[in-house]
Amino acid sequence: MTDLGGVEREFEALGARLRLHARCVDCGEQTGVGPDEPAVLASVVKVPLVLEFARQAVLGQLDPAERVLVRQADRLGGTGTAGCADDVEMSLRDLALFALAVSDNTAADVLFRRVGTDTVRLLVRELGLAATRIVGSPRALLEGVLAEVGADGPESFAALYPTLSPRRIRALPTLDPLRTNSGTARDMTRLLVLLWTDRAGPEQACRLVRELMSRQVSWHRLAAAFPEEVAVAAKSGTLPGVRNEIGVASFPGGGRYAVAVLTETRSLAQRRPDLDAAIGAAGREAVEALRGCCSQQASPSASGGTA
Repeated sequence: MTDLGGVEREFEALGARLRLHARCVDCGEQTGVGPDEPAVLASVVKVPLVLEFARQAVLGQLDPAERVLVRQADRLGGTGTAGCADDVEMSLRDLALFALAVSDNTAADVLFRRVGTDTVRLLVRELGLAATRIVGSPRALLEGVLAEVGADGPESFAALYPTLSPRRIRALPTLDPLRTNSGTARDMTRLLVLLWTDRAGPEQACRLVRELMSRQVSWHRLAAAFPEEVAVAAKSGTLPGVRNEIGVASFPGGGRYAVAVLTETRSLAQRRPDLDAAIGAAGREAVEALRGCCSQQASPSASGGTA
């Protein structure tokens, strides 16, 4: 692997722990920092979730146009339907869009219920993501937190949260890779390579996930680090003390690179533009370390690369 020790030191200076992995989609050349260390995925888990939805839709196991009424009791707070004041009706397909484009937690929760949490667990095993753990949906994770702190609902937790010490917050199950949805940077780039080479499921399902990832509204991490002519399709994940992004950068002259940047910070601050920029810069540096790899070696690109 290319030495990215300088990148790791930059994150240490920002009070963050870095897990990074990048690989060429077409030849499998790779580089990284701590790529096999487990990390909390946060909303990055919505990628395999939507992939399972897309696979079931293509196989006729569900109707992507099926209408769903998202009621007040379904809302979890945040963006999209999760933060709406009134009931919202939309298709499963549009819930998948909201889950990836604006990281809608309620949309993800509805999809988990529809496709089955156990089915998503089976999917990651099928794809060889051996270090990835699927514990549950956003609501299941929230219920675990409520039980941990003795809150009787989201509103009481919101009132209680500011009184919790940083140490207590860090002990919550959603921030423990052993008790929440977690994975490694290497697993995430494997998932992306399988998606970009149509080996994660039917071609139509892979294409849908790629298209939805390309519509992510948040662009201030990976996408911000690349010039506009480079197409970036990505998914972010954010929790107190966790900032992640995975995605694929596709260059106009050829070359596709999967990258996963997973970070854990000492600070619990929600706004960290310095760290967001560092995530993008680290992803780009890892990609630049691989540029030209396919022209420098015999590669199995004709068979879709190695995952």
